[in-house]
Amino acid sequence: MHRAYLSLGSNIGDRAEHLREGLALVVDGDDFRVSRVYETEPVGGVAQDEFWNLIVELTTEASARELLGRCRRAESARARTPGVRWGPRTLDVDVLLVGDETSDDPEILVPHPRMYERSFVLVPLSELAPALVNENLLKNAAGRVVALGTLESLR
Repeated sequence: MHRAYLSLGSNIGDRAEHLREGLALVVDGDDFRVSRVYETEPVGGVAQDEFWNLIVELTTEASARELLGRCRRAESARARTPGVRWGPRTLDVDVLLVGDETSDDPEILVPHPRMYERSFVLVPLSELAPALVNENLLKNAAGRVVALGTLESLR
């Protein structure tokens, strides 16, 4: 068993529902903890609505590739359609870290190559795994982040 961290985000439609349903699909019976939900500004320069983001920590035996499969199934189930890179989406799920596993396969890069640059990842990650996120990383990460509350409170 190892700890894995996934990032979930949504900025189209019922963001809370997309996050709830996506979370249920990626957890797939594993023990888990979830950060608060944060409203975050989009990254990548495409004009779009604010995102709601959270991090889930899994205690799992799943590999990075198996977790990627869960992520893709969750995105498909929430009707994510291909579009502009870093554009709006119903659900975006990324594998961030999977125990000590590393991968340089372009299909599944682990650790996620941009996770330490993004406030929308680092702020909720610091809730669940403060040892992974130091003050310098938080200070230098890009993007505005505002706590909204727990996923259960956002009905």
